[in-house]
Amino acid sequence: MTNVAFIGNPNCGKTTLFNAYTGAKLKVANWPGVTVEKKEGAFRFHNGNFKLVDLPGIYSLTSYTMEEIVSRDYILSDEVDVIVDVIDASALERNLYLALQLIELGKPVVLAFNMMDIVKERGMEIDFHRLPEMLGTPVIPISARKRSGLDILMHTVAHHKENDSNKYFEHHHEEESLHKHDHHKEFAMVYSDEIEDKIDVVSKRLSKKYKEIQNVRWHSIKILERDAEILKKYPIETEDILTKNYETEIINQKYDFIHEVIHECLVNKTEKEVFTDKIDRLLTNRFLGLPIFLMIMAVVFFLTFRIGDALKEVFAGWLDIFSAWSEAVLLALGTGEVLTSLIVEGIIAGVGGILTFLPNIFILFLALAFLEDSGYMARVAYVMDGIMEKVGLSGKAFIPMVLGFGCTVPAVMASRTLENPRDRLKTIFITPFMSCSAKIPIYVLFSGMFFPENPALVAFSMYVIGLVLGIVVALVMDKLDKKSSDDLLLIELPEYKTPSLRTVIIYVWSKIKDYLTKAGTTIFVASIILWGLLNFNVTGLVADSSESFGAQIGAFIVPALKPAGLGYWQIAVALIAGLAAKEVVVSSMSVLYGIEDISSNAGMSEMMVLLAAQGFGALNAFCLMIFSLLYVPCVAAVATIRKETNSTKHTVFSIVFQLFIAWVMATLVYQVGSLFVG
Repeated sequence: MTNVAFIGNPNCGKTTLFNAYTGAKLKVANWPGVTVEKKEGAFRFHNGNFKLVDLPGIYSLTSYTMEEIVSRDYILSDEVDVIVDVIDASALERNLYLALQLIELGKPVVLAFNMMDIVKERGMEIDFHRLPEMLGTPVIPISARKRSGLDILMHTVAHHKENDSNKYFEHHHEEESLHKHDHHKEFAMVYSDEIEDKIDVVSKRLSKKYKEIQNVRWHSIKILERDAEILKKYPIETEDILTKNYETEIINQKYDFIHEVIHECLVNKTEKEVFTDKIDRLLTNRFLGLPIFLMIMAVVFFLTFRIGDALKEVFAGWLDIFSAWSEAVLLALGTGEVLTSLIVEGIIAGVGGILTFLPNIFILFLALAFLEDSGYMARVAYVMDGIMEKVGLSGKAFIPMVLGFGCTVPAVMASRTLENPRDRLKTIFITPFMSCSAKIPIYVLFSGMFFPENPALVAFSMYVIGLVLGIVVALVMDKLDKKSSDDLLLIELPEYKTPSLRTVIIYVWSKIKDYLTKAGTTIFVASIILWGLLNFNVTGLVADSSESFGAQIGAFIVPALKPAGLGYWQIAVALIAGLAAKEVVVSSMSVLYGIEDISSNAGMSEMMVLLAAQGFGALNAFCLMIFSLLYVPCVAAVATIRKETNSTKHTVFSIVFQLFIAWVMATLVYQVGSLFVG
């Protein structure tokens, strides 16, 4: 087994390359004892077994952030056979800094020059004959998006595994070194004579005291940079050597060499303004950036409803046919009335009702995948930085909020990127206000029933309400806390590119698979439990669900929900069931009102008649959507909050806080709206 570590700057195409080799066959977990995501995948190439590890995107091996610490520790370990540094060839100056640090480790390194299609589009060329001469390591041009050069890259990795010896480097420096050792023949990166002298002295002392160190030169450079971790792990006498911190000089000299490499190896470097810069003038404009983002999301929801609803009706028709066929088969087999009711009215109505919303979910995730892979979503955090700063948070905090549009669980986990513990906690508290995809079926159903002329606009308003409320709550927390964030936003704005079809497919399929898995597990179990609550009480089977356990539970909660326009025991039971997963709210309504095809036009019409008979109208529906948007997230999200905060007190507070905000907002809208609605 050859262990290959994939490393590179954020947005260099590393994950796209990793997916190209492993597909969806990857294992995702956290590094032992550290809340940083770890991805692994295995595959065979020319009868050889390879294990690929996708390391967090970093800019250097200086251990400032948790991601950098994890990546550096793994790279330094004996587990790695070959390091593949994925480089964005269209941004060499930034990417080569990490490459030089990796080469200094003395381990086998292969440089994968990605984004070659962008380089060609700009009319530039890279001298791939001269580059290996200057860097002393294989350089392979690839395009992860177009899947070109991948076999050559892995072929090079296989043959470079044992190649840990340095070769002769052909440097063309203006001034020859006067150093006693001709390091230009030994190393790719050579420093000034003063620094090289000190590296030699430190290396000699390290080798004498710590004979187990293999990459002595790299450790010596880190000691000159006063790297706290290395100084602690390998203490030596340095008072006569470290007369100052050489980190700035070492960084500057690395960039001097990078400029030399670019000058010699990058041909026809264009001076004209590139496409990305032109687009960014509009999309990241301080005045237009946010309105454009809202317009783009409005279009996404228009497509989600306009196309999704048309397909949903087809799915609903199939569900009708399947439900009728199942009931006929069960009756023909002589199945009892209770079991038939459980299967048809409980399981098929509950799970099937959710599956009919699959087209809407698919279109939403497809649109988000295109926005993400095109490079646009990173701009959203940049655009929001100014607003987030005014509410006492960094623009980094908006990244988890954006992820919350997909799922609250990874969104809460993404708060790890915030270095300030207070900022992390505030972000965790406000992220659940972002409308996750699980709530889409609720919006589709109730906006379609009560706002048929503008269902997309009503659903979109939920996302805006959640976003605005999250920012307002953050502002209030900041005023109470009185300690502003000093966590500045540092985010990579990648080149705009045509999204990779393979990457989009893998992303969408993983989300759809999660949705189907939830339908087959959580929603399946919830539908059975709900059916039991609605068909039994202490006396046994009941003919009228209003006499069931479910009705009794709902009736107990109704007084609290009545001021919010949700004083119906069926609504109360559906909201309780929604704690398992927000989609269950819809499947519960299907079971509660005995409608097998609730998402079809006929089912929605029948549902409206039943609700209208109870006095439930458009204002009630809008308040229900608001309450569903803001109240306690699903059990998985609550468990994630507990894990990330490592505090039961904070978790309980978040639950009570979410419920309070949901009740206040729904009540406010209902009471004010009642003044204008007859």
